[in-house]
Amino acid sequence: MANTQPVFTATPQSAMAQISTANTNLDGTGAIVTVLTAGAYGTRIFRIYIKAAGATTSGMVRLYIHDGANCRLWREYQVTAITPTASTPTWETEVVFYDFSIPTGYSLRASTHNAEAFNVIAIAGDF
Repeated sequence: MANTQPVFTATPQSAMAQISTANTNLDGTGAIVTVLTAGAYGTRIFRIYIKAAGATTSGMVRLYIHDGANCRLWREYQVTAITPTASTPTWETEVVFYDFSIPTGYSLRASTHNAEAFNVIAIAGDF
């Protein structure tokens, strides 16, 4: 049955994780950390912030979608080499989604190519 009225998120959800173990795999195996798990009726993801927790070298931060059984590479964000100082902030990126939802049983996961710490923060809402 189709919805006849707009459906909005009912419960705000903010989720975060820190990734720091090097994982060069692209096949959904290795050190991958769960950032956010979908609510009972699914979850809409509005934004994802990724912020280095220290110095970085050239590499990648990868996001995966896990369907309860399989973990698949979804997005990659190129990290540049930065040595933070009093006037140079650590590496960061912000991703805005206009229409991205994950169903019940799914989760958003993350990994880092190099052994460097990153905070991954998701701003979302459960249906």
